[in-house]
Amino acid sequence: MELQFAGEVIHWKGPAPFYFVTVPEEESDMIASVSALATYGWGVIPVTVVIGKTEWTTALFPKEGSYLVPLKVVVRRAERIELGNVVDVQLTIDV
Repeated sequence: MELQFAGEVIHWKGPAPFYFVTVPEEESDMIASVSALATYGWGVIPVTVVIGKTEWTTALFPKEGSYLVPLKVVVRRAERIELGNVVDVQLTIDV
C-alpha cells in the first residue's frame, strides 16, 4: 500500500521528546483497514517513508484514531524540517 499526504510537523514532549507528522484521517482509516496484516505488535506498523530526497524505514505509532510518523533527527536535518512545517510524505506499507 502506498499513500501520499501532507502534514504538519508536531513535537511530542514525552520522556523521549520526538517530532512527528500526523497521518490525516482518510489515510489513517486506510492504514487501519490493513493494520492486522501489517503490524508486528502493539498496533505499530513498519513503513518506508520518503520526504523530499530522504528515504528511511520506521514504524507508525497509533494515537487517538490516527497514526504518527516519527521524524528522525538526521531526516529533519537533511530536509531542513522545523516544528510547524508542512511536509509532503510518501508511505509504503508492505501487506
